[in-house]
Amino acid sequence: MIFTTLLLSSPAGATLLTVRDADNGELLPNAVIEVHVSGAPGRPGVDDDIIQRDAAFHPHVSAVPVDSRIRFPNQDSTRHHVYSFSPAKVFDLNLFLRDTPPPVTFDQAGVVVLGCNIHDHMQAFIVISDATHVGMTEHDGRWQVPDLPAGEHRVRVWHPRLDDSHQQWHEFSINGADQQDILLTLTASPPPPSEPSALQQRFRDATQ
Repeated sequence: MIFTTLLLSSPAGATLLTVRDADNGELLPNAVIEVHVSGAPGRPGVDDDIIQRDAAFHPHVSAVPVDSRIRFPNQDSTRHHVYSFSPAKVFDLNLFLRDTPPPVTFDQAGVVVLGCNIHDHMQAFIVISDATHVGMTEHDGRWQVPDLPAGEHRVRVWHPRLDDSHQQWHEFSINGADQQDILLTLTASPPPPSEPSALQQRFRDATQ
């Protein structure tokens, strides 16, 4: 992990954070940013959906508070088998087609990597957060933190391309900054190819 301290004299307030690739300056969407305000509680859990459509998860990255309940509707004409072995949540939704299994409750902070037992290329991420503020960058790589109380606050940034474990965070602290660029060194391997293997194709054909 990389630790940086930003001690700026501007008054506390909204802070614009921009996340970039340290190698080429590319703006990075889907970066999850947590701001921890000492003594302040995290957000209450929410209900949300991660849809399977065109043999892909939508959205690719989600950020939700602890105790959120997430459903996994299947909008494809093929079966899916959604699972995770991540420490923050181990679960398994056996083969289902054109229906929605009961929601899964994510009751522990951490990063959950989703996969499908039928389609190896399918992958998505859920960041379960106990932070006071949590948000995600859009296509422009930016997220604006709401007004913060005076003082220094711990900030953590996660991105699916940080490393292959998908558990690494970039950490620093902020104290009244109006804006700040965050440079991430991305070391994760390229995603697997989207074409199914011959065995997967036979299984998919047999279960349609």
